[in-house]
Amino acid sequence: MSSRKRPNHQHQQHSTRREFLASAGAMTAGVLGTPYFFSGRPLFADDAKATEKNDRHVLGCIGTGDRWYGVVPGALEFSDCVAVCDVDSDHAAQGKAKIQELQDKKGSSRDVEVFEDYRRILDRKDIDVVTIVTPDHWHAKIAIEAMQAGKDVYCEKPLTLTIDEGKQILKVLKETGRVFQVGTQQRSEMSANDGKVQNQFLVAVALCHQGRLGQIKTVQCAIGAPPTSSEIPEVPVPKNLNWDMWLGQAPMTPYLQGGFGNNKKYPESRTHYEFRWWYEYSGGKMTDWGAHHVDIAQWAIGMDHSGPTSIEGTAKHPVPFKDGYPTVSNRYNAATEFLITANFPNGVELTIRHDTDNGILIEGTEGRIFVNRGSLKGKPVEDLAQNPLPEDALTKLYKGHQPGSHMRNFFECVKTREQPISDVETHHRAMTTCHLANIAIRLGRKLNWNPETEQIEGDDDANGWVKREQRKGYEISV
Repeated sequence: MSSRKRPNHQHQQHSTRREFLASAGAMTAGVLGTPYFFSGRPLFADDAKATEKNDRHVLGCIGTGDRWYGVVPGALEFSDCVAVCDVDSDHAAQGKAKIQELQDKKGSSRDVEVFEDYRRILDRKDIDVVTIVTPDHWHAKIAIEAMQAGKDVYCEKPLTLTIDEGKQILKVLKETGRVFQVGTQQRSEMSANDGKVQNQFLVAVALCHQGRLGQIKTVQCAIGAPPTSSEIPEVPVPKNLNWDMWLGQAPMTPYLQGGFGNNKKYPESRTHYEFRWWYEYSGGKMTDWGAHHVDIAQWAIGMDHSGPTSIEGTAKHPVPFKDGYPTVSNRYNAATEFLITANFPNGVELTIRHDTDNGILIEGTEGRIFVNRGSLKGKPVEDLAQNPLPEDALTKLYKGHQPGSHMRNFFECVKTREQPISDVETHHRAMTTCHLANIAIRLGRKLNWNPETEQIEGDDDANGWVKREQRKGYEISV
């Protein structure tokens, strides 16, 4: 489709889809409810069984910043933590205090060591499980070395900074046979309503797989827009931060910190939480929220083990770019507006956009549904009242396990040696789509992708973007 026709087509879709979202019926009983995605608390009473001493795993926590507080309570239902690590000594100290607070309540007398270097945790033979909750550009290296050290891994999303990192993690996973759960909690966590518990994303995927929408034609992932920043001044590195190690594989650059902008908890900077809006360390909303919604979308259309054949789009960046790289170094640089079109081998067109209501809109020949963290709407959903899904539909999607806590699923699989619901391979495929989208908008051209060979075809320059040069001393070795 030409770029001249595309805006009109999208405008028309935008209007009709807004009408659909406004007029769709209420969610089927048991689906709609308060989202339960990031509380970290166990939802089911059986999770208390994990506190039995003979079931306890020994945990090491790598990264104890903001997101970690949503991960560790769930992990401590099944394990005892003996060590925390963070390159910010303040975060590490606060992490130790939190662990001791939570473990004291459970009657655990475990001592908690504090490290700056994650390798000290990997060296401990008593630790069998690690959580990795670091900035995105550190995920792959730590995860690979953790598996090589014999640890099972729970790593937050997005798992990778590049497509090549996903391939490297998969290679080491197969070599080591470790269990690896990615923190895409939309595949697991539940909402409760009228005493019933369900995961609306699982229901949405099941509706698609059961043919309730007919043949799927289009999927839209609306993932929101990231913030922009003012010019951020260079300041001395805080004494509590190992800036060189925080940067890791990324290029050395001055430490920046300004005032409080969009985020009222952290000031504008390259670091805590705000790293998401710099291509050097992450991928903006494309990988931050795309890791959730594109994952569910590709699962729903049966492309979670494949990928697009072509991808293109338009975008607006907050700073000037040349040859795909930002020319301004003191302001956030991830795309603030974007409209991406990806075409899949089964004929489905997937769009990723920054505007419209956050969520996933799936359209087929016999109906359409909209799902996000607070709702599941559409005629196929309403029809469940008279024509419910098969009793085992959700369990089959959940690899034979009872859907529930994301962390519980991980520790169940640590015991059975199966791969959890958010496995590396399907996450890698979803992230490949997100990474390709960022490459396409940074280079400003359409990319043809071969999901079998996992290569960009007919464009050697673009194909070079599937990996990045890594700073000496922080290379990833497999």
